[in-house]
Amino acid sequence: MANQVFSSYNPFLTLEYMQTEHENKYFDRKSAKIKPSDLSPLVSAFANAEGGTIVIGISDKTLEIEGIHQYGMDKANEFIAIPKNGCKPMPQYNEEFLDVINSKGEKDQLLLLHIQPSVDQIVRTTNDSTYLRIGDKTKELKGDDLRNLEYSKSTRHFEDEINKDALLEDLDEELINDYKEKLDATHLPTEQVLKARAFIKNKDGNNYLTNAAVLLFAKNVSQFYPNCRVRFIRYDGNSAQVGTRMNIIKDKTIECNILKLIDEARMFISSQLREFTALDPLTGKFKTVPEYPEFSWLEGLVNAITHREYGMSGNYILVTMFDDRLEIKSPGKLPNIVTVENIKDTRYARNPRISRVLTDFGWVKELNEGVKRIYSDMADFFLDEPEYSEPESAVKLILKNNIIMRNIRQENRLERILTPEVWQQLDELEKLILTYLGSKKTVTRSELCTYTNKAPNTISARLNHLISLNIIKRNGSKYDPKQTYEMR
Repeated sequence: MANQVFSSYNPFLTLEYMQTEHENKYFDRKSAKIKPSDLSPLVSAFANAEGGTIVIGISDKTLEIEGIHQYGMDKANEFIAIPKNGCKPMPQYNEEFLDVINSKGEKDQLLLLHIQPSVDQIVRTTNDSTYLRIGDKTKELKGDDLRNLEYSKSTRHFEDEINKDALLEDLDEELINDYKEKLDATHLPTEQVLKARAFIKNKDGNNYLTNAAVLLFAKNVSQFYPNCRVRFIRYDGNSAQVGTRMNIIKDKTIECNILKLIDEARMFISSQLREFTALDPLTGKFKTVPEYPEFSWLEGLVNAITHREYGMSGNYILVTMFDDRLEIKSPGKLPNIVTVENIKDTRYARNPRISRVLTDFGWVKELNEGVKRIYSDMADFFLDEPEYSEPESAVKLILKNNIIMRNIRQENRLERILTPEVWQQLDELEKLILTYLGSKKTVTRSELCTYTNKAPNTISARLNHLISLNIIKRNGSKYDPKQTYEMR
């Protein structure tokens, strides 16, 4: 990186990244043409979320490097003063100038404003508006959303508090080196890197590791936080029994630092999941598919580990497997403005330092695509929507596998019926109908209309053709509006 332009505060912010990368929850670019006062909402948004960097001098429309020199040093100073003059209270921040060559081939500079997260107070603009960075958007908060943010900011993040017992040598050197490599900071001393990411704090003249640093990198995390673990319990049946009827057939506890915990839990849970058969729409043959789409359960696990309340002593993440469902339960209510109703579209990190490291390692996505994809992948597998709830100061995710509907017991007979010759006679809509039926016990015509987005008469014609080929059968009178269809 010797000849490369990059931020000394965050080596991850190279010139190439700042010019080409999509804006995200940690980064935004602005042309220096903008009025300095127009940056106030963005400063407020970053401060109220997980912090972030505003890059001034790159067009957010053309991505050209315009620089700041043509607008004069007075305007640059106005930009620098915006966190102080445009927000209340003033968030902690640092300004940084980077030497660049602008799009005209002239020597120029970019101005970077590194906004630090506000731990225990709300940062508003001078007109009393409050903003929050959510994904790549800056959202003004009002009503319940604003009230929830105020509740959240009333206490300090547990991850930012210091740990007076842990020492630098208690951290996993190999993991630290991996982290430095992710940041393109292998040339920097470990202590400097950890300080730059606020994993080391000074108190009363002494440097201490934070809780986040120990949770993420400790060699023996249970020495400091025995609740940093995932417990997996598998039951025989669809409910948990007690006493003489106790039906636990697997009970495994995984204890390690957060970065290793995800991978260890992923490998173990993967070994416990089963496989089913499903109809392949391309061939008309049955194929083996996993019990749940991998992304759905893994993203649920990653979210639990990332966003749980680590300050709740004695509580751990519990993954429970039943015959018909998988449950992931993590300590602490949904963080900040996230609710069961808006969880697909709203993101907020209870543990921003931890979340950011997991983003650097590729576990956590910067945009709010993870939860949305849990829903879409479950739908692609013809499974019920995931269910989120908040029981007893915890967050629970339930994934259902529809075991009865998906465990097709007549697949050999169907393979004799659905020969390649028969399959080639079917049109694309009929194949789509059979693929859906292959994962359901029974369906109605209206259900198929909704799934295929086709008119009732069109669906009826295809169903009648499939009945004539002896592939499916009708349950009930053909004139009964509640009639159902199923594979023969």
